[in-house]
Amino acid sequence: MFFLALSPGALVVECAVFMNCGPRKLKVIHIITMLEMGGAQGNTLFTVANLDRSKFDVGLITGPGGILDEEAKKIPDISLTFAPPLVREVHPVKDALALAALTKILKREKPDIVHTHSSKAGILGRLAAKAAGVPRVIHSIHGFGFNRYQRLFERSAYVLLERWMAHFTDVLIAVAEENIKAGLRLRIGDAKRYKLIRSGVDIPKIKRAAEATDPYALKEELRLPKEAKIVLSVGPFKVQKDPVAFVECAARVAKQVPNVRFLWSGDGELRPLVEQRMRELQVEHVIRLLGWRKDIPALLKLCDVFILTSLWEGLPRAGVEALIVGKPVVAFAVDGVPEIVRDGSNGFVLSPGKHEEFAEKLIRLLNDSEVHARFSGEAAGTIDSSFDIHCMVRQQEQLYEQIAG
Repeated sequence: MFFLALSPGALVVECAVFMNCGPRKLKVIHIITMLEMGGAQGNTLFTVANLDRSKFDVGLITGPGGILDEEAKKIPDISLTFAPPLVREVHPVKDALALAALTKILKREKPDIVHTHSSKAGILGRLAAKAAGVPRVIHSIHGFGFNRYQRLFERSAYVLLERWMAHFTDVLIAVAEENIKAGLRLRIGDAKRYKLIRSGVDIPKIKRAAEATDPYALKEELRLPKEAKIVLSVGPFKVQKDPVAFVECAARVAKQVPNVRFLWSGDGELRPLVEQRMRELQVEHVIRLLGWRKDIPALLKLCDVFILTSLWEGLPRAGVEALIVGKPVVAFAVDGVPEIVRDGSNGFVLSPGKHEEFAEKLIRLLNDSEVHARFSGEAAGTIDSSFDIHCMVRQQEQLYEQIAG
């Protein structure tokens, strides 16, 4: 009765003071399959760590066992939940358990927005969000889960799943324009659902770390010859990255560039196969497998050329970082790669499978100092502010506020 006696203006003041009425923070929960080393995982962690806490309550759900789990645990002001049944491999029983677990968590947490990443979490997370009645759902496409190398039935099944899941998705974030074009060609959602937000990197931090690197000291640490020309690649040893092609390229190039050394920062399930191929081609002295390293900007400063042998990609984060440091890139022209690597300008792009031509382009960059210098200059000016990781977070914040109304 007391409030009814007040004027409308006074009513607003009293409500704000006594009932703490005001803009409510949006609750956003990110779901990703596993926190492995990779661009999607790194960007997801950066996003949940840097979302504006005055506007957002933030949560993260992931399967356990990733190399970045401990890093996730250190993020302040975050609701972190590990869902044991959520695994990368297709496993009908675990997938059913994961769906039930995700649905239970989302019903308990009652988020305003669920934001999923990666193929498995993208499917199970969106189904769980639908079952839990989450008002808004976003999915980030860090490269689709299907590719041209899968069996027709398997690929068709993934496409049909993505078409179905698009109906439960308010926004499909793509990191590359080519992913949007591919999605529309395959009738996965409609154009109004897609939004381009680049896979961001910390541009100033990368430049500072590279500039602070002493290449000669790093060569000594890695026990590399001082006069060696260095070719670098970064990523997990899995089929997508085709590390065996990396070894075969090294064998071809070493015949023409005697002082070349190939470095790979990463690890994974295909390492035994890579090591076997190195022995078969007798290039153990040419290739160094470094394991996972966090000093990627320093390795980029050290190298002469960065290469990507990936068979499919969204937008390769390591390639973006290489260009920031001013390193020419040789890569296969898959998905978003040609959006950053301009053939004959800051690097070379070739059709997948053309291994001999790939090696020839790399030999040219290593042997022709004039071409190398020109490409390096072009590389340094390639990446603009749309690739900055802070810009990426701000764009996501704006999207959350927009779709939440």
